[in-house]
Amino acid sequence: MNRTTGRRITAVALTVAALATGATACSSGGSSSAKGDDSGTYTIWDPYPQFAKDSAWAKLLDACGSKAGVTVKRTAFDTSDLTNKVLLAAQQDNSPDVLIVDNPVVSTLAEAGVLTTTADNKLDTSKVDPNLLAAGQSGDKTYGTPIGANTLALYYNKAVLKAAGVDIASVKDWTSLTAALDKVKKAGKKGITFSAIGTEEGSFQFLPWFWGSGAKLTALDSTAGASALSLWTDWLKRGYAPNSVINNTQTTSWQEFASGDYAFAENGTWQLANAEKAGFDYGVLPIPASGGGNAAAPTGGEFVTVPVQGDTGRYATTQKLVTCLTSTENLYATDTTLSYVAPTAEVQNKQVAANAELQPWVAAVKAAKGRTSDDLGTKYPKISEQLWKAVQSALSGAKSPKDALTSAQSAVK
Repeated sequence: MNRTTGRRITAVALTVAALATGATACSSGGSSSAKGDDSGTYTIWDPYPQFAKDSAWAKLLDACGSKAGVTVKRTAFDTSDLTNKVLLAAQQDNSPDVLIVDNPVVSTLAEAGVLTTTADNKLDTSKVDPNLLAAGQSGDKTYGTPIGANTLALYYNKAVLKAAGVDIASVKDWTSLTAALDKVKKAGKKGITFSAIGTEEGSFQFLPWFWGSGAKLTALDSTAGASALSLWTDWLKRGYAPNSVINNTQTTSWQEFASGDYAFAENGTWQLANAEKAGFDYGVLPIPASGGGNAAAPTGGEFVTVPVQGDTGRYATTQKLVTCLTSTENLYATDTTLSYVAPTAEVQNKQVAANAELQPWVAAVKAAKGRTSDDLGTKYPKISEQLWKAVQSALSGAKSPKDALTSAQSAVK
């Protein structure tokens, strides 16, 4: 790395913490790892410390290494720790050969000059759904390929809805959803719970409603955006959603839904295992847009990327490793383990064939959108911070939805 790139890396490091999201849960752990001294050793860094050396994931990495004729040296980090380690390693020209990183961070690392483009590293992304690939694009360049995706949808309690006389098929837009919440409240049950906490989790959960209104992140103060925030504030005022949403994380919001008293909960694919343990029949509905259809929900999940190397001769073998990891066969096994929806239609169809309950999640992922898409890149963290502050301000009653978003837009500028 030259000194100019090193200085850029130092500057963008300030934005990395804001990009770490609770969208995917990863345990803490892992330790730093230098590049193998042996040219036959290739390093892979990932954000999956929950997978030990004897896990199927670790075995897959070893198998891909064997197929490429090299030894794989894997190090796992917590998501936030990983991105900081990558920036430091890039400054020292000691980057891993393969880096698997949370998708919102890709544009930050790309702008810092840390990552190679798919045009340079020859990764084939032709089968990847364009909306998912967009999370790893900056300008007209693509940096890596998604290993899988998760997103948000509405879980619903079938018994609560039945007791309230609500046919889930009738819930197609904001008006019909609000009408369903009204019926549920009148039946003596609770309506909907979600996370509106003042962090990236709050923005993550608000985005489907914001985008579902037709609003854009480049204009937080639009009439459409205000209508989305008004929807949430009205739900609180009418008692359709609890005041606890202001402090709810996605975990505490799920705990409220798991009590069995709520009709709906906005949450993600990562709760599927918990949903099976909840003790009541549930269903999943893609979040509706204001006027009907599926709203775009933000994508979670990681990208497999190829960092810049001083020794460019390593790229050919690295490309083989990444191609192996993201092959149709291996994506199916990995995404099943991670509770992710695959990034290609071929593997998505295979997932639904094996488990029909994944169909609404596939539909939600197909409508999903990267938080850094639309060429927002490193602008997203600042926009997101002002967005969650606006949500907090409106839900607490400190400002009207319109005034809260007007202040947010002014702060972004």
